[in-house]
Amino acid sequence: MKKIILAAAATLLATFGLHAQDTLLKPDHPDTYTVQKGDTLWDISGRFLSLPWYWPEIWQVNPQVENPHLIYPGDRLNLVYVDGQPRLELERAPTAYRLSPASNNRLGPSVRREPIDTAIPAIPLDAINAFLSRTRIVGPNAFRGVPYVISGQDQRILMGAGEKVYARGDFREPLPSYGVYRPGPVYADPYTGEELGQQALDVASVDLRQLDVDNANSEFAVATLDVTRSSRDMRLEDRLLPVEERAIAALFQPSPPAVPVDGVILGVEEGVTQVAKYDVVAINRGLREGLEPGNVLAIYKRGATVRDRIARQNVKLPDERAGVLMVFRSFEKMSLGLVLEAEKPLAVMDLVRNP
Repeated sequence: MKKIILAAAATLLATFGLHAQDTLLKPDHPDTYTVQKGDTLWDISGRFLSLPWYWPEIWQVNPQVENPHLIYPGDRLNLVYVDGQPRLELERAPTAYRLSPASNNRLGPSVRREPIDTAIPAIPLDAINAFLSRTRIVGPNAFRGVPYVISGQDQRILMGAGEKVYARGDFREPLPSYGVYRPGPVYADPYTGEELGQQALDVASVDLRQLDVDNANSEFAVATLDVTRSSRDMRLEDRLLPVEERAIAALFQPSPPAVPVDGVILGVEEGVTQVAKYDVVAINRGLREGLEPGNVLAIYKRGATVRDRIARQNVKLPDERAGVLMVFRSFEKMSLGLVLEAEKPLAVMDLVRNP
């Protein structure tokens, strides 16, 4: 994967006539930086690079450093030049020393060991983890014939975490837990009209407590469920789907896509049309177009069409870069992305392209 990222970055740089020394480094970059607790790879990259996701372009793998891609507080990054090109070298924090129990009280070295989970994350997970939702893109028949909520405790119509709910449907192969979803919009490609998928809006998680025979339909059962988590009020007719593992994020390594991408924002998770920082958006490109979790895309506002009064012609102004998003879920025909930067107000139908 790393080789693909590096090859893609090099190809993009060559395509646009860019040189790492002239373009990637910020004018006010430091020569050294000591990693602090609370730093992220995204933050540190932004200190050195104008395009933080091109971190692999200048990263120098130190053969003497174990796990060189894991960076810990106290480590120092040094900017050096190799064959005229900038490179960042990792210098581990100084090894701790202790007094030997021997009678001469000599100083003896001790190995510094750091668990992987103390390494700095790639992106600010503590700030954005709540925004990396369990919302999914499903096929057109995903909600057909699945169990659905018929009542809350004491016949309530709005339910939440800590409560008991009832669902009805086909439970012939019951699962211990379910995700509760609300059918959302069906997305179609704005250019081709192809149906890409339907939004399954995350509502809650439930555990199965018991099943009872449905007297009205022998093929159905009535399930009693405990709500273990809710992201919004559960409503009657919300649907139950198998739980899907949520593969978030310490694994994310922001990187440019390995292939050219030219798409649009189709929607926002809550169904609004305006987009802001940390909003989850759906885009019309997915696995079949080569998009993978961690891929970074630039967001562009469409250039307006104006009238050239002298030539008496309509002229389209250039598209204007306005933000950055990172893909965190990829489906066959679509992806979900998290807006990491928003320099201008964003909206549905804004463009997404290689950064």
